[in-house]
Amino acid sequence: MMSPKVLAVVLAGGEGKRLMPLTAERAKPAVPFGGIYRLIDFVLSNLVNGGYRKVLVLTQYKSHSLDRHILRTWRLPAMLDDYVLPVPAQQRLGARWFSGTADALFQNLHVICGEMPDHVMVFGADHVYRMDPREMVAQHIESGADVTVAAVRQPLALAHQFGVIQTDPGGRRIAAFTEKPNNPVGLPDSPEEVYASMGNYVFRTQAMVDAVRQDALDPASGHDIGANIIPMLVRLGRAEVYDFARNAVPGMADSERGYWRDVGTLDAYHQAHMDLLSTPPAFSLHNSRWPLFTDCDRLPPATFLRCLGGRYGLVTESLVSPGAVVSGGTAQRSVLAPNVVLHSSARVVESVLLDNVRVGRGAIVRRAIVDKDVVIPDGARIGVDLDHDRSRFTVTAGGVVVIGREQVIEDDGDAVVSDLVAAGIEGRHEWHGANSTR
Repeated sequence: MMSPKVLAVVLAGGEGKRLMPLTAERAKPAVPFGGIYRLIDFVLSNLVNGGYRKVLVLTQYKSHSLDRHILRTWRLPAMLDDYVLPVPAQQRLGARWFSGTADALFQNLHVICGEMPDHVMVFGADHVYRMDPREMVAQHIESGADVTVAAVRQPLALAHQFGVIQTDPGGRRIAAFTEKPNNPVGLPDSPEEVYASMGNYVFRTQAMVDAVRQDALDPASGHDIGANIIPMLVRLGRAEVYDFARNAVPGMADSERGYWRDVGTLDAYHQAHMDLLSTPPAFSLHNSRWPLFTDCDRLPPATFLRCLGGRYGLVTESLVSPGAVVSGGTAQRSVLAPNVVLHSSARVVESVLLDNVRVGRGAIVRRAIVDKDVVIPDGARIGVDLDHDRSRFTVTAGGVVVIGREQVIEDDGDAVVSDLVAAGIEGRHEWHGANSTR
């Protein structure tokens, strides 16, 4: 008997407004993460490691860098009819963009049904996690449900941030699905927790087709999978939950089990990076049995130098990418992307620096996210005086300073550098490296 045919669809068309300014020039799934990766690499790695190698990626807003990354990185062997294929919004049904995730499926039914799958996986593109999707698909097929929704346990106090699932007494059949409820009900086996939808679904194909077609005819619908399609199937008694806590990924440490982060806000994005640096890591990028795939330019190794003034480049509890140079500066609990340069006496603490960031002599960067191609002047102070930072940068509710791509920073640290030079602790060495083309 032949195995059921499964097609994977990745929803990668969101604007990511809450991640501005990181999404000013790129789609949310294309936002860099962990130094060398993009957010979309996590879901695609999970699918490919799980053996699902027919993948449609539905894109929409500011998709150039995302499309380029997919085409460069995710080239699967055509001889075996494997592919990861970006599918841009084509306005086949009129001059309009996708009006929601369900509408994205509806507008692409011709592509999906052309593969004639028995089941369709619909996964989000912008979460940080490892998951073996085979286990979820196996439960879905065994149950005979029209849809299976992956859920992660979250504290009851955070239920207002998620789509929340209530089950029947058996624990698997979904009895109710509510978006961001004000009065959530805890789980029977854990009253202080709820099931939060991960935005990952497995549909029986015909059930999905019927549901999105019916939804498209409803002018009052928001055309959203979570808000409209899942409640529709719940009312029919045809929806089940998959508990992500049960998922076992080969090579994963026990401390990482159940890790899933929605990095939809700047504070969540920063915290997810700090999770990489905890002891033991709440989430590790190292797993040879379930690797994270990406494409990284051919760059030299990360380099740590002693500057001419005698100061050593020092890095602790950090991730440092190829091409990065620490020349007499220090980095603590930080993530340095390719071609980041820290000049002498620079200090970076609990920060995420994206490609090609230059941190000048004597500058301090504390609890910040700095997008690519930013030059932080000698002696600058970032994250030291938040009131001053608010007048020139984005500062989150959690106190993280965010500097947009290529943003020009006024040189407000000349006096600091002059004092360092006068004290004889500041060398004149400057690092001149080639910029990345990423």
